[in-house]
Amino acid sequence: MAFNSTTYTGEAGRVEFDVGGSLSNVASVRSFSIDLNTETIEDTNMDSGGVRSYKAGLTDFSGTLDLFMRDSDTAQQAMRVQGSAPATIKLFPSGETTGMSLQGEVIITGFSITSSFDGMVEATCSFQGTNNGSGTGITIAAT
Repeated sequence: MAFNSTTYTGEAGRVEFDVGGSLSNVASVRSFSIDLNTETIEDTNMDSGGVRSYKAGLTDFSGTLDLFMRDSDTAQQAMRVQGSAPATIKLFPSGETTGMSLQGEVIITGFSITSSFDGMVEATCSFQGTNNGSGTGITIAAT
């Protein structure tokens, strides 16, 4: 497979989460976002000509999932009780067979449930990426 060469929509997007050591599809995902960040370290000195200069520093990633609650979904159950132990997440922005996938170890930092009398029961799951022990945070690959 290959990366998409044009713009694309997200209706075929997919999220998988670690359930008992293997990745399982997360049911009823409405949307997700992931932020890839690089800190900057200022290295301006007297020879910089009055212009600040920077070096790339540490990297990290974090994100959120918006979904409709499914009590019977094992992946949603794992996210709700995951606690502080790192687990694998894999995100497919345009689906399993096109575009890219993003995979990394995460700590679930929040799981908020919203219920209203005129709407669906929804949840937002937030996560923070962590080093997977090999010195990498997230892997981006063609699907």
